[in-house]
Amino acid sequence: MKKTLTGDQALIKRINTAIVLEAILREAPVSRAQISERTGLNKATVSSLVQDLIDGAIVREIGTGASSGGRKPVLLEFVAEAGYAIGIDLGVNYVRGALTDLRGHVATETLLPLHSREPETVLPVVHQCIDGLMAQAPAAAYGIVGIGVGVPGLVDDGGNLLFAPNLQWRDVPLRRLLAERYQISVAVENEANTGAIGERIFGAGRNIDNLVYVSAGTGIGTGLILNKELYKGTSGFSGEVGHMSVEAFGKPCSCGNRGCWEMYASERAIVEKAAASGFATLDRLLAAADEGLPEAVALLEEAGEYLGIGVANIVNVFNPDAVIIGNRMSLARRWIEGPLRQAVIRRSLGFHLRNVQLSFSELGERSAMLGAVQLAIAGFFDRLKAGER
Repeated sequence: MKKTLTGDQALIKRINTAIVLEAILREAPVSRAQISERTGLNKATVSSLVQDLIDGAIVREIGTGASSGGRKPVLLEFVAEAGYAIGIDLGVNYVRGALTDLRGHVATETLLPLHSREPETVLPVVHQCIDGLMAQAPAAAYGIVGIGVGVPGLVDDGGNLLFAPNLQWRDVPLRRLLAERYQISVAVENEANTGAIGERIFGAGRNIDNLVYVSAGTGIGTGLILNKELYKGTSGFSGEVGHMSVEAFGKPCSCGNRGCWEMYASERAIVEKAAASGFATLDRLLAAADEGLPEAVALLEEAGEYLGIGVANIVNVFNPDAVIIGNRMSLARRWIEGPLRQAVIRRSLGFHLRNVQLSFSELGERSAMLGAVQLAIAGFFDRLKAGER
């Protein structure tokens, strides 16, 4: 007769499974003996749990390693193709999506334009993006494990988009709407937060414990990674640094404040100012600057200085290891980096500047999308470690 686990035994097994899986994810290729040595679990327990993971198609044997005197050890690795995840970056005028394996390697991605901002017209485009990615997913043991979505606004713990000033959305139950449609796990997060996660896992923030990611696109948001973890604040709304005032009696902002940072240093702000010179888009402005047009260069340099003012405030408040500039304005690095750095040096406290890195995104416009993918993957691993599917 099969022995029934008690509640305590089942809990211990879930904890030990999580430990073994984490060891394989972190250190593969790795042997059972190495897992036992590094985790402190006995060899019999490790062998039993590894077999469960192999039977679950999430771990596989990949051959033998070098012998240290006895039988050659059998090496194990995580099966990245056991499932696929979808990440969506919902912007003000686009929907960007990617399908990846469980290591975050991109299988396919897509970019769709948005021509209006009402939820009734935007959500069908989001569905189109997700449906297209799902249709291209290879067969896998776990199929699509989840969907992560980054959105430009305030998101509560229930995945409701409470307020997105640049989309002009309020109280949209986005996670519920997508979960009901697709019947799989959905995570919704502020896009600057997903951008910070994307850079921390896949980009310029790898191996950096404390970083601030500045998403400078149509608006400006920031994602905070403190002690390797995403910091969200008491109510989950941290990072709205784009709405700090940099001009006391400045331009009115859609958030209701005046003189907000994003009114001077965002893509929207610079394009609005550049329109008078005939540059209707950031791409046209960048092309003009590339041709050496002085007015185009001056506009970009001014935006760089305003970005530097906000970054200096961030450095003074958070004293991070790194500040990473991402999203659309990172495309202007050639012209904005110098003025940005000069403004930060002039306006930051000297002690705070000693160890901080000022860098630009390695992922470019893809940071939020890949961070959203990581949300979906992390949710799957959490469920797997808890004995769920």
